[in-house]
Amino acid sequence: MARVFAVANQKGGVAKTTSVTSLGAALSELGCRVLLVDLDPQACLTFSLGLDPDVIELSVHDVLLGRLSPGLVVRRTEDGPDLLPATIELAGCEAVLLSRTGREHALRLALAEISDSYDFILIDCPPSLGILTINGLTAANEVIIPLQCETLSHRGVGQLLDTVHDVRRLTNAELRVRGVLPTLFEARTTHGRAVLADVAARYAVAVLQPPIARSVRFAEAPVSGRSILTTAKRSRGAEAYRAHARALLAGSVPAPGPRGEGGGATARVPGGGTSRTAPAVPSAAGPALPGGSSARPPATAGAVAGMTAGAVVGAASVASAASRVTNR
Repeated sequence: MARVFAVANQKGGVAKTTSVTSLGAALSELGCRVLLVDLDPQACLTFSLGLDPDVIELSVHDVLLGRLSPGLVVRRTEDGPDLLPATIELAGCEAVLLSRTGREHALRLALAEISDSYDFILIDCPPSLGILTINGLTAANEVIIPLQCETLSHRGVGQLLDTVHDVRRLTNAELRVRGVLPTLFEARTTHGRAVLADVAARYAVAVLQPPIARSVRFAEAPVSGRSILTTAKRSRGAEAYRAHARALLAGSVPAPGPRGEGGGATARVPGGGTSRTAPAVPSAAGPALPGGSSARPPATAGAVAGMTAGAVVGAASVASAASRVTNR
């Protein structure tokens, strides 16, 4: 049975696709069987691995709507991982899924058909908190949050953790946050280091090491349809992703942030023994910011739970929306 990781952040431009591509290639180098899933209608992952989304006939869109088995859609890539590709058709998938019962489980049920063929499945979620991202989180065992070390990305972490909280409560009780992956990192700036320290303390999540340094090599790699592990295999960025891949393969679990309220459970790791899981997701309300405001806007939690019920509702109606889904 494959271990499934969703790579998610509703803010765009934080290196989600780069992280999925690079981690997938690094795991393949280690001899793992890897499947990458492109859940973004922009199909950047598909393009980055050398496939043209404009000419692909079968895609994850057909899988989510139940038209095709995922085994018929999976494509091989030159970097090693298999790929469940996306096309622009995926943009219309959310509207169709919203009218279906069990919409949040479409991807999980599809991947169950082929998960025994892989060691790892990495899901590239779109930059939104819509039904496609909910599908990715519902199908995953753990979520990795790429974070550009800037204030605006910092805010997105709190909003995403609200979503994870709702997903755990409504569709996937086993989902865990592996941690925040610092991307586009510039160690020379005080601001970048301060943002990382604040994220770890405020949200009690692990900061995955080493950080991924900003480099033009990442921008150059998609031109050739390959990952940075092929185009610049000895670069610092490539070596950093190899280190993260080794940690995933070893089953190591990062320590929680300094606040340590996570209270994660104990889980078995490859080779026997046990290891503490990533901390449980903090409550949706979040810690207070100076001035008494909440670190995470409660409206996000309400909106996501509303999507699960098929309509966007306010934060006050989350419980009733969840009840309607359960009794449907």
